[in-house]
Parts: sequence; C-alpha cells; structure tokens
Amino acid sequence: MENRVTLQEWFDRVDSEKSGNITAVQLKEALAVGNLQFPLSVVHQMIRMYDFDRNGTMSFQEFVALNNFLLKVQHAFSDLERGRGFLVPDDVFEALVKIGFKLDSPAFYSVCESFDQSKNGRLRLDDFISLCIFLQSARNLFNSFDTAKQGRVTLDLNQFVYCRAEFQSIDAFDFVLFLVKTK
Repeated sequence: MENRVTLQEWFDRVDSEKSGNITAVQLKEALAVGNLQFPLSVVHQMIRMYDFDRNGTMSFQEFVALNNFLLKVQHAFSDLERGRGFLVPDDVFEALVKIGFKLDSPAFYSVCESFDQSKNGRLRLDDFISLCIFLQSARNLFNSFDTAKQGRVTLDLNQFVYCRAEFQSIDAFDFVLFLVKTK
C-alpha cells in the first residue's frame, strides 16, 4: 500500500492541472525523474498500452498499471544485467521469456537490432523497456485481431492501415513488414 501512496504523490506532482489525468509530455517528465529517458513516441505508446478509457491521457489507475508493467520489465533486466548496465542478446532472450514473450530467432534478432540504439549488441535499460513496450503493444494489437485465439491473423487493407497508425515509428513498422515477409 505504501508504494501506491508514493505513486499517487508522484502522479499528483506531475498532474499540474489537477485534472486526474496526465499527458504524454507529463508522463515523459515523470519517467525522467526516475532516470528513464524515452522519446515522446515511446511515451505515447505507453499511454496507448494502458489507456483503458481511450481518452488519450493516463489516469492514476492507468499509471499504476503501467508502473506494474515497468517494474516487471526492470526486474527482468536487473536479474540478468550482472552489474554491467546492459543486456547482451542471450540475456535479452531470457529476460523476454521471463516477462512472457516468446519469439522465434528471426523476429528476436530483428527486434534486438531495432532497439539497440547504440548498435553495439548491448541493450541498456531504456532500450530494453522500449523493446518490451513495443512487444506488449504488438501483442495487444495482435490479440485484438486474433479473436479465435489461434495465433494467426489475416488483415484486410483497413486493418493493416490501422496497425500502421498504431505503430507510428517507422522502425516498428519495418519490423512488422519484416515479420510478414519471413512467414
């Protein structure tokens, strides 16, 4: 419960307008206080992931859900970074499995390459969180089309355009195209 009180205080400080909701810019500032620096596009994706009421902002309850996800990701990272401050691909794979993501080799190596900002085969915490935000968002979107829960979807043009709009980052879109080409 103490953690929830701390989160509420943190949320209230960021909610400068006292509206009960925070914007992507405000969330970016809140994450920066915790030494997590993300591009605004990733922060928008975080909000879309947990924007249960689809109003484009984040309520306190949605903020708590995001925090729980981020803690899970940070714990997986911490368990495997061995004091180095980064994960190598084998560690990334193991951490993703701990979180509940299981990717085949082509998808895994492609996503690692896409989110390795320094292009040195090492993912820092913010890279790893960005990767997990992408995967969770992709999973959520995929599940919305996989209504029969068969692990496969067929998209018409309108659905494909919708997916493209959801993944505004060209890198993420290129990743989706890569997956389509490799299947």
